[in-house]
Amino acid sequence: MSKLGNLGARLHHGEVGYDFIKNRKIWYGISILITITAILGLAVRGLNMGIEFQGGAVFTTPKHMSASVAQAEDFAHGASGQESIVQKLGDGSLRIQIAGIETGKSDQIKEALAKDLKVNPEHINADLVGPSWGEQIANKAWQGLAIFMILVVIYLAIAFEWRMALAALVALIHDLTITTGVYALVGFEVTPGTVIGLLTILGYSLYDTVVVFDSLKEQTKDITRQTRWTYSEIANRSINGTLIRSINTTVVALLPVAGLLFIGGGVLGAGMLNDISLSLFVGLAAGAYSSIFIATPLVADLKELEPQMKALKKRVLAKRAQAAAQGEPLEAEPAGVTAGDDPEDSENAAPAVVGPRNQPASRGRGRGRPSGKRR
Repeated sequence: MSKLGNLGARLHHGEVGYDFIKNRKIWYGISILITITAILGLAVRGLNMGIEFQGGAVFTTPKHMSASVAQAEDFAHGASGQESIVQKLGDGSLRIQIAGIETGKSDQIKEALAKDLKVNPEHINADLVGPSWGEQIANKAWQGLAIFMILVVIYLAIAFEWRMALAALVALIHDLTITTGVYALVGFEVTPGTVIGLLTILGYSLYDTVVVFDSLKEQTKDITRQTRWTYSEIANRSINGTLIRSINTTVVALLPVAGLLFIGGGVLGAGMLNDISLSLFVGLAAGAYSSIFIATPLVADLKELEPQMKALKKRVLAKRAQAAAQGEPLEAEPAGVTAGDDPEDSENAAPAVVGPRNQPASRGRGRGRPSGKRR
């Protein structure tokens, strides 16, 4: 077995682990700091909304243009009187985007660009988007996001409990805020591709969180019947038990997205790839972080407020203090034992027998006669 696989098995059985719950205030502080930075970025710089949301026109020139991006920006500003976004595509053509212009003015801008770039106006492709259509797309995106959030909360409240639903909702809002804040700070354009990427990362973040919650739900069955572990300690076990799985799925998902972002977007200069890949890259990383460091610790904090969990914690600590006062060593948690197991049954259980099962013991032994061949 590989070292990583061996580590995953030891984490799953509780032989080793990191105390995520104990250091939760550190993770909360880091998340608050990142979230404040994202909010400040949104407030100061704002989002660079694409023409799909505010209307405008996109002009695509023929291939292998000799004009540079800076020259094309000057030509577009002179033709429209507004700022433009110019990208040089992989085939050498130019993509000139001018937002906030009237559709009736597009022909005039097209003629001026063709004259400056010294090409035939018929060879310049113009795509027009009206502002009313862009506003409709934005409203649909907000409606879809709101419906998604409501359905998530309802499902988690039914499948698990309302505390887990609340923690998952906080984690999703955390991921959304960070991703949109990065868009504002970087200045990437927000397009319908960005919305698709955001909805994708929400689903991925939710999946990673549900995996931990499912393990936590399974291990906390009949938790009040035992006095070995508190709810927070079992929650910490759930995180460690699924840690390697979360790391593996995150890395496997980030590798192709990083290829789209840095190779497809950076080298080839494809605008739509940038829009989708940046939201996926940032959102996947934030989603993996929030499911481990935010969602589960928050559930533990909420559960520890219950009277039953408070009483359980007092019993556990009292038992440990009594054992320490009597000089008895604290019993280590056996591998594979869940919180639903009765501690008295475990303490009185017979030691495990190593070897083939259902093998009858020899009747001739244990009667004072030495073992071996009879003489």
